[in-house]
Amino acid sequence: MIPPRIRRRRATDLDGCVAALAEVHRVDRYPLNWPTDPHRWLREPHPARAWVAADADAAIVGHVAVHRLPGPATGPPARPTAEVARLFVLPAARGLALGSALLARARHWASARGTDLVLDVTCGDAAATALYERTGWRCTGVSVAPWTAPDGSPVSLRHYTLRSDTVPAIAARRRASRPAASRSSGGSNTSTS
Repeated sequence: MIPPRIRRRRATDLDGCVAALAEVHRVDRYPLNWPTDPHRWLREPHPARAWVAADADAAIVGHVAVHRLPGPATGPPARPTAEVARLFVLPAARGLALGSALLARARHWASARGTDLVLDVTCGDAAATALYERTGWRCTGVSVAPWTAPDGSPVSLRHYTLRSDTVPAIAARRRASRPAASRSSGGSNTSTS
């Protein structure tokens, strides 16, 4: 089996993204509230960058986007920050580390721009929480979402952050833990977008 390829999302990918998202929603209830217009939900707010994982048949099996966040209106300028959003992997494509690979693509983009990353996840999503914590994200708190669940109940969110200056340190630790023969193979197999 040829592993899915991660590449920048194209406008022509949106129908495939919506089809994959519908399956994720059916299985995992993500997003918790199905959007009225899922094409628009994937496009807005206008992402700084979005990527898809596509299988050998060009079917979309995963997605992630990053949205730039505005700095403070007053006071000293904050570090540039972007939000990781719309991360999902088709249930049939799980077990291939696509969630980690999509997050790595977002981290690489952020690191190249000196941009910190943040994200929110519903408190009940144990699989997503485990993925974020396993890949170096730090929980910064919990709050109640400004929206409700389909039944009208409040939704608690866990907030995570990843500073752009921690990404090279994480990568260096991973490189150092690999055997010397694999470190001398000539670089990374991930491409930049």
